[in-house]
Amino acid sequence: MSLDPRLLTLLVCPLCKGPLTLLRDAEQCAREFACPADRLAFPIRDGVPVMLESEARALAEDELDAHKPRT
Repeated sequence: MSLDPRLLTLLVCPLCKGPLTLLRDAEQCAREFACPADRLAFPIRDGVPVMLESEARALAEDELDAHKPRT
């Protein structure tokens, strides 16, 4: 199941209202939405983003570095 691209442009972090980064697994399937500002990752379950702070996990520093845009 894939996420609607229009949804990706509308979603923001529920805590800081900042932009989110889509994290993918090894098969390039959407796995989580990450908020670099809050260092949290929100899971995607059955194609539905779970945007609850209580369901988020803390991101490790190396996870953030791996998904930063390269300049």
